[in-house]
Amino acid sequence: MRNRWLIALSAVGIHLSIGSVYAWSVLTRPIMEQLGFSLSQTTWAFSLAILFLGFSAGFLGKYVEKYGPRRSGLVSMCFFGAGMFGTALALHLGSLPLLYLFYGCIGGIGLGVGYITPVSTLVKYFPDHRGFATGLAIMGFGFAALLAGPVMQALTVRFGLVGNFLILGTVYMVMIGASSLYLKAPETQTEREGSAVTHLAHGMTAAEAMHTWQFGALWWIFFINITCGIGLLAVASPMAQEVVGMDAARAASMVGIIGLLNGGGRIAWSTLSDYLGRGVTYLLFFALETGAFALLADTRDALAFQALVFLIISCYGGGFSCMPAYLSDLFGTRELSAIHGRILTAWGVAGVVGPTLISLLRERTQGYTAILLLFAALFVLNFLIAAVLKMHAVVEKEPVAEAQ
Repeated sequence: MRNRWLIALSAVGIHLSIGSVYAWSVLTRPIMEQLGFSLSQTTWAFSLAILFLGFSAGFLGKYVEKYGPRRSGLVSMCFFGAGMFGTALALHLGSLPLLYLFYGCIGGIGLGVGYITPVSTLVKYFPDHRGFATGLAIMGFGFAALLAGPVMQALTVRFGLVGNFLILGTVYMVMIGASSLYLKAPETQTEREGSAVTHLAHGMTAAEAMHTWQFGALWWIFFINITCGIGLLAVASPMAQEVVGMDAARAASMVGIIGLLNGGGRIAWSTLSDYLGRGVTYLLFFALETGAFALLADTRDALAFQALVFLIISCYGGGFSCMPAYLSDLFGTRELSAIHGRILTAWGVAGVVGPTLISLLRERTQGYTAILLLFAALFVLNFLIAAVLKMHAVVEKEPVAEAQ
């Protein structure tokens, strides 16, 4: 039997590695200056990575359930490592198509498989604290940019863009590989009465869960939460400078705090959800975000602006970390990785829709007020859907009993 705290540490190790994708913006300007790519061309590498993260998680979730966390973690290591080394090659050759292929597509697959690999395992090791368990792992993904950003910047200055990806590719492969080798599903908990054995894993299959309206409702609220949150993340610094007159240095400091709250919000909200219940927690998310986006549309004070942005980002991070626990509450743990993977397709779509939507409306309206009010209205809809979800939960199937 593995030590569950070392299992949690292994999960954090994987997510700290793949979560470095959120530090991509640190490399945007160096890539543009060295290779002559435009901002939109460079940003598309990140958007593709998030798109492939979501859809690889959706389609390969069954693989994680079938072959276990160790093997799927090693698959993530191979894809993510190949993506990093291939990106170094793409930058060496100055090839935009290769950058999209390796960083966006191949690296994105490694992100998706790695993201879902430890979640189901952790839930089974902490059955009475599902929110806390999933928050531990997903917290690592949120905090990764805080660590990776300064490291990437320093490595790029000293060794260049190519050297940065070669060094980090090696380090991340070692971290993901070592973490994956320790991961193992808990031994089946049994309760013997004569010849009957009751197994821990129970609940719906992914196919059964997807045929419920509750799954569709969860996909939608997850999609909206990410679309609005990632849209805000994409423009937080320029919006702070344009709307409330912050200088570049203060805006950069704000972005650093955003990273801290994105990670901290994940563990704090998911732990709180063990006591409030997932349904109440999501209602709280959407009520707070409705008010925060509405107030943000009319805020011109720098301190109030930052406070509202920090509140929104903490709820954004909490939405990620509470989702696996909510899925296990509703559908059980039988195929949690596969169900979680299907939900993550919302992330893939939102990663493209959010930044695109906010940039289009910014160009058309010459401001941020319209998009912020639209986001507030979408969260009113999310609140109503979450309220219906709380009243009509899916009843898990009973544990499967097998004779021996």
